[in-house]
Amino acid sequence: MQSFGSGYHALVIGSHGSIGSALMALLTADPNCDAVTGLSRATHPGFSLEDESSMAQAAAALQSEDPFDLIIDATGALTIDGHGPEKHLGALNAKQLARSFEINAIGPVLLIKHFSPFLSKERSVYAKLSARVGSISDNMKGGWYGYRAAKTAVNMFLQTAAIEIQRKRPQCVVVALQPGTVTSALSAPFAGGHDVITPDVSAKGLLQTLDGLSARPGAQFYDYRGQAIDW
Repeated sequence: MQSFGSGYHALVIGSHGSIGSALMALLTADPNCDAVTGLSRATHPGFSLEDESSMAQAAAALQSEDPFDLIIDATGALTIDGHGPEKHLGALNAKQLARSFEINAIGPVLLIKHFSPFLSKERSVYAKLSARVGSISDNMKGGWYGYRAAKTAVNMFLQTAAIEIQRKRPQCVVVALQPGTVTSALSAPFAGGHDVITPDVSAKGLLQTLDGLSARPGAQFYDYRGQAIDW
């Protein structure tokens, strides 16, 4: 990455997943990246999107490593408690909808709460893996109720947080990212009919996209090919 100059510091949350691991590898190999830190259950046992106290503990443990120029939240789940995305209204139930929001929206905004204060006051990026299905204007197929709505919610959380973050860090880029349909345990059951890419291809595209973004008021929404997505 070139936009941070040399010696930048990066944090990948969800560093043990398919895309998170690929991001870690690429950032580690980047000569401009002075240090990359991974956060997951593997690095911080007990860390969970469903437990804010575990986020606070992880943040306290990483406090000595800030500031970070780049923070990427690569967390998320399609299948939760053995249940995949709902395909029709008859499949909806309150518990699973709440669980999708807990993991795909509430957990991520609490991560913003605890880790955005670690962002550099110079150019910085806070990126969250989202999904194209979270775009209201792009929804032409229906289905996937809980996952779609949770991703739309996290996009709104990012927009709202961006306004607040940029008051103190006007050079901060806050962005929702569509990583593509990646070969992973998360997406394998739902990849039929989609162009599937490897985690490495996705991660390279995501980092190239982030490298080319400039700060502007509010959050932004892009895919791994660098194309803007309508909210």
